[in-house]
Parts: sequence; structure tokens; C-alpha cells
Amino acid sequence: MDLSSSLSQHRAAGARRLSLLAALPVVLAAGMLMSPPSVQAATDGAHTTKKAAKAKGSKTAKHGASHAKAGHAAAAAAALAPIMVQAADSQQMAAFDRVNLGVSQCEFRQTVSINKSTQHPGYVDLGFKGKQWLMKPVLSSTGALRLEDVRGETLFIQIRNKSMLMNQKSGQRLVDDCVHPSQLQAMSSN
Repeated sequence: MDLSSSLSQHRAAGARRLSLLAALPVVLAAGMLMSPPSVQAATDGAHTTKKAAKAKGSKTAKHGASHAKAGHAAAAAAALAPIMVQAADSQQMAAFDRVNLGVSQCEFRQTVSINKSTQHPGYVDLGFKGKQWLMKPVLSSTGALRLEDVRGETLFIQIRNKSMLMNQKSGQRLVDDCVHPSQLQAMSSN
């Protein structure tokens, strides 16, 4: 078999596949028209039956809700699970001494609170909108202080005149223009 005949056979097979794909919606529509009303009702009302099951408080709906609650509980338990971290070295302790502890006022009347970790010396607990993260202080080469979440979710950057909290995974700011009283004092001394 030569190359040109093989190529023409391949093109013909491709054309047959395309014509079958083009006819598929028509065949499916015809099948729906010819199917018994019970099948049509089952496919058309799939969402309706789910809503009805929830409205009736059926066992299935309750079972699904209990699984959802269990999933949330497991996520909450994982967030509260003890965290294993390395002991702070001298560089981390030097960075820890520069952390602005206490409450910082942020944009849109939001606040960020930073406190010494009671369980992990050299680390801080950062709180924002009811969430809490264990953060490791790190000095950067630019002079900024980074508080790195030990779980890799957030990053708090503290510079001389303000701070910001970022989501590390998406790279978006969670809150910006956070100013601690010591940062206000540093700005007013200029």
C-alpha cells in the first residue's frame, strides 16, 4: 500500500467519524421524543427531585448533610491539630525581636493581631477575621520582616510604615495598609 492511498483511506475514515458526530444531537433528540414519559420526567426533573428530597427532609438529604458536616469538622480538626515546627535558631530569634506585637489597624476598619506563640518560642500567632495562623519570623535581605505561615497559606510582610497580609497560594492581598502604633510613631518622626 502506498502513502497516497493510505492517506486517502485515513481521510475517508475521519469524514465518516465527523458525520456521525454531527448526527449525534439529532439522534439524541429523537430518542428523547420516542422515550416513555417516565424517562423524560426523570431526566428533566433531576434537579426538581433533589429539591423535593431536601424539602421533605428525606433520609438521603440528611445523610448528605451529615457528610458535609463531617467534612467541615475534619477540616477544622486538621486546622487545630498540633503543628510540629523546628526550634527557632538565632536568626529567627533576631527576627522575632523585630515583630510588632499587638493589634494593627488596617484598611476598611479591619484589624490584624499578632501575639507571641505560647507553644512555640520564636514564633507568633497571627489572627485575622476569626482565623489564626502560626507564623515564623524571617528577616529579608531588603530589610522587610516576613511572617511566614508554617502551613504555607499566608504571608505577613512588615515594613517600616505599614504591613500587609497575603494569601500565598493565590498571591492576592487579604488585607493591606495595616499600621501598628510603632509604625505610626516611626512615620511621625520623619
